[in-house]
Amino acid sequence: MFLYIYSVIQGIVQGITELLPISSTAHLKIVNRIIAACGGSTPSEAFNNMFDVVIQLGSILAFLVYFHEKLVPAAAFRNKAVFRKTFLLWFKSAIGVIPAIIAGLLFADYVETLGMKTFITTLLVGGIILLVLESRKQKEGVQKIEDIEKFSYTRALGVGLFQCLALIPGTSRSAATIIGGLILGASRPLAVEFSFFLAIPTMVAASGYSLLKHGASLNSNEWIAVAIGFVVSFFVSWITVVLFMKYIRTKDFKPFGWYRIGLAAVLAFLLFRGILTN
Repeated sequence: MFLYIYSVIQGIVQGITELLPISSTAHLKIVNRIIAACGGSTPSEAFNNMFDVVIQLGSILAFLVYFHEKLVPAAAFRNKAVFRKTFLLWFKSAIGVIPAIIAGLLFADYVETLGMKTFITTLLVGGIILLVLESRKQKEGVQKIEDIEKFSYTRALGVGLFQCLALIPGTSRSAATIIGGLILGASRPLAVEFSFFLAIPTMVAASGYSLLKHGASLNSNEWIAVAIGFVVSFFVSWITVVLFMKYIRTKDFKPFGWYRIGLAAVLAFLLFRGILTN
């Protein structure tokens, strides 16, 4: 029963944090460490390694539901202009995901060994970068790119290179790609949307890799727990993406920058006091 409760808790955490630039991986690991520090029994490493990735597919499914009109518009089959725009979206997303796949194959095993100090550092640095970016004054006459058609292939590849930073625990895949998009000239809505589009092939590939690596070692109860986490993650992610897309149309990312810095400070204190271990 505890395993199922654990799945619900982590599904909620995943559903909220995957979409926001605050690192879902860091929050999942932190909750796991807090449960252990409080004397609770945490699932096996093999279960956690797969669970943390597979429940992200719940978030991906929520993206597909929310953005289905852009990803697979019905008009694309009868309107050449819509078909071209849809093709460009998918093609640029495919280009953007190539660097992360290569980096993942090369460095995935190494980054799994990084501990809490890495989480703290990347949370802090990412928070500072978000604050700096949002504090910059836009140069007069410089227009932000609002449409995926005007976002070049080079820029798409550039965002993909930023996404590689998300291999470092605590960086946040969404934060890395959103920051990359903003630096490369995208508006906030486009940076967020392209971040979500890149997440689809990236997380499908990561989940497939994790399933092949750890799936055979799970028992029936653990598979049920994975399914529960997936469903909870989907519904929470869908609610979060609806609210987040409304938020970024009128507001900036500064609150998330401050949140990352505050969380890093709390974790550093808990690590220093020995409540959490590295």
